Amino acid sequence: MYRHMISLQQVARRSICSSARRQVENKVPKKQKAFQEDNGMPVHLKGGSADALLYRTTMALTVLGTGYVVYELVNAAFPKKA
Repeated sequence: MYRHMISLQQVARRSICSSARRQVENKVPKKQKAFQEDNGMPVHLKGGSADALLYRTTMALTVLGTGYVVYELVNAAFPKKA
């Protein structure tokens, strides 16, 4: 049992230590420049079409949820007579 633990530790150590580092481009300065630009757009829409889609979906769900809550409150306030 102890022998298996030692061999497992060695395998794990080898795979972590021998992994090659990847060179990743730093995109933060580009994003900072785009988001700090004064172009009259709200910051939550500066990310592009994906941000606009998420914003519209969130607003639609909010309006529909509010409408449903009001509907249920009206149903609770004026129960139907049997």
